[in-house]
Amino acid sequence: MDTAPKTFADPSALLSPTGGGKIRGACHCRTVQFEVALTDGLATARRCTCSYCRMRGAIAVSAQLGGLNILAGEHALSRYTFNTGAAQHFFCSHCGIYTHHQRRSNPNQYGINVACLEGLSPFDFAQVPVLNGISHPSDKGPGAPARLAGLLRFVPTPEDEP
Repeated sequence: MDTAPKTFADPSALLSPTGGGKIRGACHCRTVQFEVALTDGLATARRCTCSYCRMRGAIAVSAQLGGLNILAGEHALSRYTFNTGAAQHFFCSHCGIYTHHQRRSNPNQYGINVACLEGLSPFDFAQVPVLNGISHPSDKGPGAPARLAGLLRFVPTPEDEP
């Protein structure tokens, strides 16, 4: 039986939480390139209302710390932290694109920028949960659940008729 991780040519296979494969990603200028195994396919897609995330505006999905492999450009990654310093946000020092962050709410996981994943776009999601990052669960004590702040929806406009 082949137990090697699958690499998806078609990232839509990741819509299944049992996808279990790896997908490639990169920043805008492609200096930083990576491969990642998502923990639960695209089922963990989310946004956050903390002061940093609401300005960044990215949709993130989860991966275990060992599930992210930087293939190129590790030297070009810059790191940003604020407040408690627990969350570490990484971005390309050349093009400025946020690629991933080590999560404050689960330091054993990375949040991966969906827009960096090959074949995916933030506009592929009709609806994304937005977590309350202003009242962060880590501030409430161990095991406190994340609270939903709302839902972000994308409704494409009808195509122009000739």
